Amino acid sequence: LVEMVESGGGSVQSGGSLRLTCTATAGSSFTTYCMGWFRQAPGKEREGVAAIDSEGNTDYADSVKGRATISQENDNTLHLQLSNLKPEDTAMYFCAAGSYSYCSGSWCCTTDPRTKSYWGPGTQVTVSS
Repeated sequence: LVEMVESGGGSVQSGGSLRLTCTATAGSSFTTYCMGWFRQAPGKEREGVAAIDSEGNTDYADSVKGRATISQENDNTLHLQLSNLKPEDTAMYFCAAGSYSYCSGSWCCTTDPRTKSYWGPGTQVTVSS
């Protein structure tokens, strides 16, 4: 069991930046989990944005590649740096923890939301043109 809350969302103009933070609650830790950031816009399916494993290996959705950076500061804190934001980035952003998957003969941490078991309540990101 791991509990977390997101922060750092807000309203920003196109081209702006935001840094989202995911913090584990007291007694919780991200240790051993595959961590990731996800987003969901109204009427859209939840999609993976970025993932990071325990060794710092990262994976990004094509839609944010070059504009997003995921990092794990410590066992209790995760960040998502977003830059050059676009209106299409508008969504509720979620932090999540889950199990590793088995990919190409080894364990991996992916951006598939179906692999995640624990979710934060989300933080809204709104980008205006």
